[in-house]
Amino acid sequence: MVILYDRFNLSEDVFEITFATEQQKIVAKELIKYMIQNNGEITKTEMSLFATKLHEGQYESVLEYEPYKGKRAKLSYNKRQFYDRILTPMKSMGLIDYDLYKKTYKISTKFSSDLMKIGLMWKKTLEKMGHVIEKKI
Repeated sequence: MVILYDRFNLSEDVFEITFATEQQKIVAKELIKYMIQNNGEITKTEMSLFATKLHEGQYESVLEYEPYKGKRAKLSYNKRQFYDRILTPMKSMGLIDYDLYKKTYKISTKFSSDLMKIGLMWKKTLEKMGHVIEKKI
């Protein structure tokens, strides 16, 4: 997944930075809220039930985004597209981990660690190319 952002107009919402559409942003946030309600970890079956509820338009939520803020709504999202456009990118970015042995999905902080690593790689690349980086004390 490629994240393109404008550092001068950086959103306060990480979901807005990482997902292309409003609908993807809402569904991804609802998935994380659902996982938090289940102690940050859900089984493969629970993930399938979540995706099925979305697919059938049976998943209810109180929306947090304008102009729907505070309104209760039933969300609908295609199950195949949920796996392709929401869950798979979240796994590949390190927002969610999948444990093959326990067959569970778990909220992860690898995304944060990876972004820090990328920043350090950028600094090392600049130094290798001869750019002097001032170190602040």
